[in-house]
Amino acid sequence: MALKNSSDGRTRSSIQIFIVVGLCCFFYILGAWQRSGFGKGDSIALEISKSGADCNIVPNLNFETHHGGEVLSSDDSETKSKVFEPCHPRYTDYTPCQDQKRAMTFPREDMNYRERHCPREEEKLHCLIPAPKGYVTPFPWPKSRDYVPYANAPYKSLTVEKAIQNWIQYEGNVFRFPGGGTQFPQGADKYIDQLASVIPIKNGTVRTALDTGCGVASWGAYLWSRNVIAMSFAPRDSHEAQVQFALERGVPAVIGVLGTIKVPYPSRAFDMAHCSRCLIPWGANDGKYMMEVDRVLRPGGYWVLSGPPINWKNNYKAWQRPKEDLEEEQRKIEEAAKRLCWEKKSEKGEIAIWQKRVNDDSCRDRQVSFCKAGDVDDVWYKKMEQCITPYPDVSGSDKVAGGEIKPFPERLYAIPPRIASGSIPGVTVESYQEDNDKWKKHVNAYKKINRLIDSGRYRNIMDMNAGFGGFAAAIQNPKLWVMNVMPTIAEKNTLGVIYERGLIGIYHDWCEGFSTYPRTYDLIHAHGVFSLYKDKCNIEDILLEMDRILRPEGAVIFRDEVDTIIKVKKIIGGMRWDTKMVDHEDGPLVPEKILVAVKQYWVGNSTSAQ
Repeated sequence: MALKNSSDGRTRSSIQIFIVVGLCCFFYILGAWQRSGFGKGDSIALEISKSGADCNIVPNLNFETHHGGEVLSSDDSETKSKVFEPCHPRYTDYTPCQDQKRAMTFPREDMNYRERHCPREEEKLHCLIPAPKGYVTPFPWPKSRDYVPYANAPYKSLTVEKAIQNWIQYEGNVFRFPGGGTQFPQGADKYIDQLASVIPIKNGTVRTALDTGCGVASWGAYLWSRNVIAMSFAPRDSHEAQVQFALERGVPAVIGVLGTIKVPYPSRAFDMAHCSRCLIPWGANDGKYMMEVDRVLRPGGYWVLSGPPINWKNNYKAWQRPKEDLEEEQRKIEEAAKRLCWEKKSEKGEIAIWQKRVNDDSCRDRQVSFCKAGDVDDVWYKKMEQCITPYPDVSGSDKVAGGEIKPFPERLYAIPPRIASGSIPGVTVESYQEDNDKWKKHVNAYKKINRLIDSGRYRNIMDMNAGFGGFAAAIQNPKLWVMNVMPTIAEKNTLGVIYERGLIGIYHDWCEGFSTYPRTYDLIHAHGVFSLYKDKCNIEDILLEMDRILRPEGAVIFRDEVDTIIKVKKIIGGMRWDTKMVDHEDGPLVPEKILVAVKQYWVGNSTSAQ
């Protein structure tokens, strides 16, 4: 009897071993099949590309057969999702960290009240920001440069206040932007031609630009055709909805101001900085704001100042200002420029142009106050100081401090100087190139999942966790631009690398609201964001902020670990988003998954909550 039991046990063990070996072989062959490009994810993507589906981007996947996850199945979790109600229509243009009522409780000195002041935990909204009645999808670029639907930003005050200066005109149900500005009533193109007679704008040397006090960002809008991308900023409501108009036009812009804290950009980021009657007191506080421009200006970069007090002797009567005040103002600016060792290249009409020297060889005898040694890119909520940021070292035969940058578009995939010099711990040239290859592969998969990516449908794109900018580089297209966000808690600070590639970006903490108006991005990419912020802040708050800044019928691509994706999917089940899960392009056995979401179209009404 005992012998028979022993024989049966051996038989069962043999069968179990056979089953395990068989399953291993099956999954090995399945994985190889997936990696070959003919797996489930790719076949679905191919089907979508042929069918031309728009909102229902991918059909249902039998995801539960691949992973159990920490929570219930997708269908069960969706039925138990918390439902988020619409906010009251008064919040249609709500900007949480630039709220006007809260701003007025802070000091006006040095524009402190216009800076970021975010709500306390108990003040945060937990509802969905509604679109205004009549909201429509913006016009595609380049038509959007010149026309914005009135319903999307129904504010007419600038059409009266800036009528003579050709900022904006109201025509029927649209706003028209003739391309004028306070300093260029004849149009931005002619104004840029004047700058181009001094600054090498055409050959790709100048690629990234900073526009301080941008108005409706016509300068940045017209630089686009010259392959220059401008980061524009202006304070909330100094002129009604100016930044909102810029983003509706499809021009990169954020709400911001030169005040008491450093601007959220890395050192040596911009090839050119610009102020056209931006009302910034450049000569005040020993030129503190010029020192901040110097920090973010690349060695060899240009600073343009047009309008008062430039050439005050010929213009003080037209400006209706005392010539003594203007003379003193320009004297302070000239002195600050000398302390910064900028070379004045031109002063013609009301435009003056300075160039930052490529290194400090001719400036070493300056008797100035330099900033203390430390991380010059550690700027988030750091006080602006009255000190000059030292030049980085010059290495080898290169005469440019920090390394010479290739012209654009060559610089997009050239090795950035910060990588080549080894200044980012743990990053090598090889790992950087591998990252580029990885993102080319990822973006190719995205384009199969959602064929609208290359169509011009998505103009304003955000990458919430940008890394080296691989996603933005791989998706690069004249029809779109990417706001590369560097989380302040990221393991490696690589925003400087992103700028060296000829891309733009900004530092941000996703536990807080982003410095933009609602409905300003068409497509949001969130790679590893929720794993990064796990236990840092509430996932729900981040998702509600994403909903605030995403346009109706805009899309989101989440890429994260499967358990994190399931949690995210459960929350957005109550946010009026349509979602579909997609396997990693290498097959269903890879734990990283893709979740594609599309925000439904809806507008506010007087019965909305909160």
